[in-house]
Amino acid sequence: MGSTAWSPACTESPTACTYDICSKRPAARAARRPTRRRRPFDAYRWLEEGLLDVPLETLRARYGPRPPRPSKLAPYHPLIHARLAEFPALQATRLFAECRAAGYPGGYSQLRAYVGTLRPASAPVVRFETAPGEQAQVDFAHCRLPWGIRYALIVVLGYSRLLWVRFYPRQDLRTLQHRLAACLDDWGGVPRHLLFDQMRSVLTRDDRLAGGGLLTNPECQRFAQHYGFRLRVCRPYRAQTKGKVERPIRYLRGSFLYGRTFVSDADLNAQVAHWLDTVANPRVHGTTGVVPAVRFLAEEQARLQPLPLRPYVSLLPPPRAVPPRPLAVPQVVVEHRSLAAYAALAGVEA
Repeated sequence: MGSTAWSPACTESPTACTYDICSKRPAARAARRPTRRRRPFDAYRWLEEGLLDVPLETLRARYGPRPPRPSKLAPYHPLIHARLAEFPALQATRLFAECRAAGYPGGYSQLRAYVGTLRPASAPVVRFETAPGEQAQVDFAHCRLPWGIRYALIVVLGYSRLLWVRFYPRQDLRTLQHRLAACLDDWGGVPRHLLFDQMRSVLTRDDRLAGGGLLTNPECQRFAQHYGFRLRVCRPYRAQTKGKVERPIRYLRGSFLYGRTFVSDADLNAQVAHWLDTVANPRVHGTTGVVPAVRFLAEEQARLQPLPLRPYVSLLPPPRAVPPRPLAVPQVVVEHRSLAAYAALAGVEA
């Protein structure tokens, strides 16, 4: 039954009827209402438009991205550009204060995000890897223990990341020579290069930043020639040059020193040797993804240079034997008096 069906009770023709008995609404108002086209289902629309055989990758959406809304910071972009052009390292907090003084009503996070898009992107850090047996990095770590200051000599092989650590009361050249010799004996070979920090025991003068050269300690250079490695010193203010040994220093503090108890230097070195054999070197290294001890035995130990046939004889004078300082015992004078003298002092007759 249609909405305009004619009823026998109506005396007028269906086209002239002003009231539809079946729909109970005025026909004139229904005629004046604009007819709306009902949207077919997507499947019918695709059939009508022939889109079923068209690849989805070629179809375009009927809507696009919304137009960007102007931000509160937009009127202050010229001020920010002018300030950064004159002072490229100006902090975002300073720019925020200046924009607020100029009337900026927004927040700090919006300004900081915009300033981040204007600054040049920092160059990615390229990790420098070395061939097996090519390089080892050496550094001292300052450690405070209950009985005094001790210096951890840390040596790490660049390829396998094998770690060697011992603690000593001094970080002078004599300690460096003797302990490096012990480290190389434990490894059974010598790397081709040893990279040191700016140590006074190794470096005499460094004028590379001013266009000059590098002057190393003659005794340290003689030690390097005896063992057959090239002595290298990293540039000042370039900590990333020796990153392979900087990271183990933090690892040593967090994984070994923190939370342990030591009673003497011998106990300290015994515990660190056990820690190296059971924790540090058998672990899977975070950068290489390989166990350092396994990689050293399989790939690097055979690439090390052979040890010298005779031990090194240092030209440094032997350390002076300082006799122990005697303890200062205070002189106590004891007076011997008779009992009569004490009685006289007390006012009692004997």
